[in-house]
Amino acid sequence: MSTAIKHRIPQHMLTRAWKVVVVGAGGTGSALLPSLARLHHAMIELGHPGGIECTVYDDDTVSETNVGRQGFYPNDVGQYKALLLVNRLNNLMGTRWVAEARRVDSSVRLHADLVIGCVDTRRARHAIVQAANRGSCAYYLDCGNETDRGQVILGEFGKARHDRLPHVGDLFPDLLNAKNDKGDDTPSCSMADALRKQSLVINQAISVQAFNLLWTLFRTGSLDWSAVFVNLATGRTNPVATDPAAWARFGYEAPKPKEKKARKSRKSAAAN
Repeated sequence: MSTAIKHRIPQHMLTRAWKVVVVGAGGTGSALLPSLARLHHAMIELGHPGGIECTVYDDDTVSETNVGRQGFYPNDVGQYKALLLVNRLNNLMGTRWVAEARRVDSSVRLHADLVIGCVDTRRARHAIVQAANRGSCAYYLDCGNETDRGQVILGEFGKARHDRLPHVGDLFPDLLNAKNDKGDDTPSCSMADALRKQSLVINQAISVQAFNLLWTLFRTGSLDWSAVFVNLATGRTNPVATDPAAWARFGYEAPKPKEKKARKSRKSAAAN
């Protein structure tokens, strides 16, 4: 018996602008933000009333080792990544997006339809979830990667339901455990050094999958899959269906659907 769920977009996201927060404007963030601007333009052209209203958080500045690996150029060195990317897109696409040259910490409350995490550390993911819980957020799209592999996972905040999309913290609790964070935040001395640590292609590969997921959600209004795993070393891309049976393979047990009152009424009538 199939347990698959057809996830449908909330009605309000079809009738007003999507409020989107992007945390991280480095490798994946700088690759995804231009795609979000394209999605915004496509939504408007297809009759959506508001497109995307986006706020970007990142307190980092462009270094010489970012040039070529991330979406930056030699003249960008020294500038704040968030301000640079948002101003560039606003000028090119006519958007009015907002940049916050700061990190998401305990003082931040996030209010959004969709929070996109373009971060690779447990501490940063934990901070995103805490800021979302302090505010009001519907979806959490995690875009994370290692050297040559990564994941794109769309989940929902809120109480557990049988049909709620599990977010990255539900499927992989350790990825939100800041105490176990062993990420290497040491700056690379050169681009060659950075490329020994990470594939030149992985950020683009992850951003394309995230872009496709959001485009599918908007264009069809629904999803049959909510996560994708990318492995550049093997050339494989594996989706995860919106199915409690698929989620259970990661150790996440969705609550059983509640029995309908009508069914209970029929049983009661039969007993009488």
